[in-house]
Amino acid sequence: MKISILAGGPTPYLPPLVDVPMDGHIWVGVDRGVFTLLEKGMEPHVAFGDFDSVSPREWQLISSRVEEVNRYRPEKDETDLELALNWAAEQEPEEITIYGATGGRLDHFMGNVQLLLKDDLKGISVRLVDSLNEMSIKRPGEHEVEMNPRYTYISFVPISPIVKGLTLSGFKYPLTNRNIYWGSTLCISNELIQSHGTFSFSDGIIMVIRSNDAS
Repeated sequence: MKISILAGGPTPYLPPLVDVPMDGHIWVGVDRGVFTLLEKGMEPHVAFGDFDSVSPREWQLISSRVEEVNRYRPEKDETDLELALNWAAEQEPEEITIYGATGGRLDHFMGNVQLLLKDDLKGISVRLVDSLNEMSIKRPGEHEVEMNPRYTYISFVPISPIVKGLTLSGFKYPLTNRNIYWGSTLCISNELIQSHGTFSFSDGIIMVIRSNDAS
């Protein structure tokens, strides 16, 4: 099972959602993201949010078209996206992809990035995707990455104070058993030079960001 979540971020940052395969996917809408899905002719399986960012007309459409709507008070301990992620993790999917979580307010963006570190997401491939970037969290071990024409660059950003023994193979700028610390930009804007590459490290948490320049 694969779950795709559309949050309520600014729509100019969204990739073409029609390119997302529908077979085997469960779509989840979050707040205004529910209305965006319906506008695009895509009906979410379930919806979460306080829906304070939709108009009465838009709320009427959401409540009449979506079978399962979980509506909350605006005053709550979790963001709408966290509530949706909690539900998604309980389904034990193979993969979760989050759209509509970048752009706009920086506090929302930083909070959304930190959601990738939730303990109950361990063992699930989780990506945060917009029109120019794809972000994921990786833990110690060896990981393979494929060449993707959509993303020219790949960066490795330490999320823990230290990432130990980082080794990059198949990249323009290789590394061997290098420790990377908070504040280092050593691993920004690397590129694959073959169809597949690998990266590995022995300790810490790293964020992998694949990106492209705006056209």
